[in-house]
Formats: sequence, C-alpha cells, structure tokens
Amino acid sequence: MLNIKRKIVTDETKRPVAVLIDYEDWEKIEKLLQEQESAAAASSIAQFAGVLRLTEEPLAYQHRIRQEWG
Repeated sequence: MLNIKRKIVTDETKRPVAVLIDYEDWEKIEKLLQEQESAAAASSIAQFAGVLRLTEEPLAYQHRIRQEWG
C-alpha cells in the first residue's frame, strides 16, 4: 500500500466533503490506475483468442446478410 498523506476537508457540520493529497501522490495513484486498467483490458480479450471458428469471411457474411434485408 502507498503511504499517502491526506487532509480531510469538512463542512460546517463536520461532515467530510473532500480529501486533499499532495500532487506527487496523485500522480502515483494515476499511474497505478492506468497500469491496472491496461492489464485488465489486455487479459479480458486474450481469453477469447481462437475460440470462434469462422466458416465464412466476416465481410462476405455481412454483405450476404445485408442483401437479405433489402
């Protein structure tokens, strides 16, 4: 876990409304989130590679189906 220095901002009733952190800590958080998103996106599609066996070229199929509509 990151050790992030933070300051909680409250309203007049002492209810928390915001959190202030150093900009350097924010950059670290952003970098970690981007790494996590890109890793999740790459792995989510990779599990489907080679699963579907096509009997017809996709564009030929699309053309054939659209001809049926008209």
